[in-house]
Amino acid sequence: MNKCAGLKWVAIVGGAAALTVAIFAATPRSAVAIPQYSAQSKLACGACHTNPSGGRALTNRGKKFQANGHKL
Repeated sequence: MNKCAGLKWVAIVGGAAALTVAIFAATPRSAVAIPQYSAQSKLACGACHTNPSGGRALTNRGKKFQANGHKL
């Protein structure tokens, strides 16, 4: 393999790796319900999550709780 072909291969692999990282970084992740927050706040998971069992998108109350450092 000549030097030019080797550099093209490195560029292709590097570009693919960069694209993979960018895709994972841009992919939205769902909220994770943590039972300790429910115990701390004395509220059910559904008070902060759109799904009553928790672990889904946050309600406005949940977003405020998150923005306030997980404190009421």
